Amino acid sequence: MPIPVNYTKPVRVSAKESAYLQLQQWIIDGTLQPEEKLIDTDLAQALSLSRTPIREALQLLEVQGFVEMFPGKATRVTNIKKGDLKDLLPPLAVLQALSAELAIPNLDQDTFTLLEETNQRFIEAIESQDGFSALKIDQEFHQIIVDAANNPYIHSILSSLQSHVRRQFFHHSLMLTKSSYDEHVEIIQTLKEKNPEKVAQLMKINWARTIDELSTEKII
Repeated sequence: MPIPVNYTKPVRVSAKESAYLQLQQWIIDGTLQPEEKLIDTDLAQALSLSRTPIREALQLLEVQGFVEMFPGKATRVTNIKKGDLKDLLPPLAVLQALSAELAIPNLDQDTFTLLEETNQRFIEAIESQDGFSALKIDQEFHQIIVDAANNPYIHSILSSLQSHVRRQFFHHSLMLTKSSYDEHVEIIQTLKEKNPEKVAQLMKINWARTIDELSTEKII
């Protein structure tokens, strides 16, 4: 079980959350591969933690669907099912659309500037064919809007959905395109215009196009 040595550790979180976030990221980006056996003692040593927070983190990851635990036998990373994206993206689209509607009253110029700067980094990653960074920046863009919506329930559900979507994209080496950048530009403008109906529609279009593109690639 290859475990990275140099990695960025989350700060100001409990040992359990630190372990959870790091292990989840390794599963999402493929550092820990599907069906790979996870040994808590090895993980504890790699993360400089005791076995207790590792076990607690693995239990949380099991609930999230990232690992499967067989008491007394083994703990393994779950498999990735190609068809899961068609189930993940539609609810993600609806909740992202709702977030955009709810965010409108809470947006200010600083937020718009952040959205525009993030979208610029996004297109730069696409143009340099850095799919890994493009995907992470795309999530940052949408997360700014989700945070502005200020709804903890939407935030929690989207966080779970987005984690599984990111894993699918990394696993299948899927690339976002310039069309996403153009749609982001239109979303920002519509948010500035305070048009909830139109921005919700644009959000759904943004994700629906992704579903269509993936279907064309025969991923789902």
